[in-house]
Amino acid sequence: MNPARIVLDASIAVAWCFEDEKTPDTERLLDALTSGTEALVPALWPYEVANALLAAERRKRITVAQAAHFLSRLSDLGISIDDSHPSRIFEQVISQAREWNLTVYDASYLELALREGLPLATLDGHLKSAANSAGIPIAHLGSRKHTA
Repeated sequence: MNPARIVLDASIAVAWCFEDEKTPDTERLLDALTSGTEALVPALWPYEVANALLAAERRKRITVAQAAHFLSRLSDLGISIDDSHPSRIFEQVISQAREWNLTVYDASYLELALREGLPLATLDGHLKSAANSAGIPIAHLGSRKHTA
C-alpha cells in the first residue's frame, strides 16, 4: 500500500531529471506522485531544485530548454509547499539541525516529516540516517508496475 502523503526531499526530484541518478525507488516515487500520492515540501524546496538545475546547466549537463521542461513537469505534479511561520525555522528546525548534525536545509525536511507524521523520501544518506534515528519512516512505495 502506498502512503497517501510523503515529505519529498529535493534530492529525489533532481534525480528525476538525470538518467544516471534515477533509481528504481526514485521512479516508483514519481509513479506514485502521478497516481495520486501527495508530496509536501518545505518552502526552500523550489529553490534547491532550481539551484541544482542551474548548476547542471552551467556544467553543460542539461540545456536551458531541458531545465524548463523538467520544471514544467514538476509543476504538474501538484507538490504542496508548507507555509510555516518563520519562527518555526528559528526554533524547531535549528533544534533538529543541532540534534542530528544536519544543515538547516536538511533539517527542514526532517522537521516537516516529524510535525506532519509523514514518511520522508530522500536520497541523502545523512538525512536518511537522522530520519531513522528520529523514528521517521523512509518512503518506500512498493514495486513498480511493468507492462508488457
